[in-house]
Amino acid sequence: MEQKSPAYNVIAVPIEKIVPNNYNPNAVAPPELKLLYDSIKEDGYTMPVVCYYSKTNDRYIIVDGFHRYRIMLENKDIYEREHGMLPVTVIDKPLAERMASTIRHNRARGSHDVELMSNIIKDLHELGRSDKWISKHLGMDIDEILRLKQITGLATLFKDADFSKAWIPKETISELEKEFSEEEEDSLQEV
Repeated sequence: MEQKSPAYNVIAVPIEKIVPNNYNPNAVAPPELKLLYDSIKEDGYTMPVVCYYSKTNDRYIIVDGFHRYRIMLENKDIYEREHGMLPVTVIDKPLAERMASTIRHNRARGSHDVELMSNIIKDLHELGRSDKWISKHLGMDIDEILRLKQITGLATLFKDADFSKAWIPKETISELEKEFSEEEEDSLQEV
């Protein structure tokens, strides 16, 4: 028998009929959760939540997509825009296989390649995007953007950056040392 991928059968399910599983070890840090919210707000739901349908309870149990579910649950604007409906695909597998599916989904997301991300930052700057724009739209803090810019080593990426003075000219050091030693002598004479 030929297996048909669940992605071909996306259904709209009321969020009230969806429940989280009790075994997902995945956690998302607040900046990434905010980015997920921004992504769903800007692009809509582009990936369905993967669920198992429990006929006994008439509930859809999440296998993958808990944080997409959480975004709708916690954000009235998203809930209202989507009319309380989440896109869902259903897999029909026993619990152990669903647990394995959850872990595979989590681990398959991988991580971003640092060099490729720094090239994206470079390209966005060349397209005229500011650090502030990149921070907002990619969910990155300014320090992270700075580190990625440093990887490319391109001076043009830093042309608008404000830098603190990390060194003091030798002449200034001599003047400061002289000034300090005079103050020290004055304070010793007061004692």
